[in-house]
Amino acid sequence: MKFPRVVLFDLDGTLLDSAPDMHAAANIMRAEHGLPPLPLVEFRDHVSRGGRAMLEVSFPLLDEERRMAMLPRFLDLYERDLTRHGGPFAGVPALLDAMEADGTRWGIVTNKPEYLARQLLPLLGWDTRCAILIGGDTLAERKPHPLPLLHSAEVLGVVPEDCVYVGDDRRDIDAARAAKMRSIIALWGYRLPHDDPGEWGGDVQVASADALLDPARWP
Repeated sequence: MKFPRVVLFDLDGTLLDSAPDMHAAANIMRAEHGLPPLPLVEFRDHVSRGGRAMLEVSFPLLDEERRMAMLPRFLDLYERDLTRHGGPFAGVPALLDAMEADGTRWGIVTNKPEYLARQLLPLLGWDTRCAILIGGDTLAERKPHPLPLLHSAEVLGVVPEDCVYVGDDRRDIDAARAAKMRSIIALWGYRLPHDDPGEWGGDVQVASADALLDPARWP
């Protein structure tokens, strides 16, 4: 096998199918406001865009100021039930095993608050395996700014050109391009219907994590 020496991943929508957990938190809040449950299919595609977007689809009749005031409650409810409903995407555990067997180091660069991402790692069995974790509030900038990716490469002692970044959102690919990292678009993640990954400028598009078990699929 010849996987890249360092692989950095987005978290939600790439390694982790967290939509069911966030959806459950949103529906608890909708019930508190006298609203019926929102179907997961209407919620799921907004997850990669963060808490603001998830609250927008959950409470479309509220103005942004009121929705943002609800964000701490949403994150608190989500934190209580991490991984209760969701888990790694199909193929992800086998992919991480294969990369590690080949000597690849891997890490996570996410826009999720670091405290939540860090709580997830032991629940997934990744706390002793993940080489670096950068959250959306770890540094002065977040994706699509390249700083989180550049910082990760520096900490791991490699140049950006020796890394590959895998993500499911345009911001992931924009960050990778700005950092001069190769990139893979995770088509199994969360996207709105009008999104066209072909316009993002990624090096490779892959339909499932299983496909990445073949090192020849990597850029």
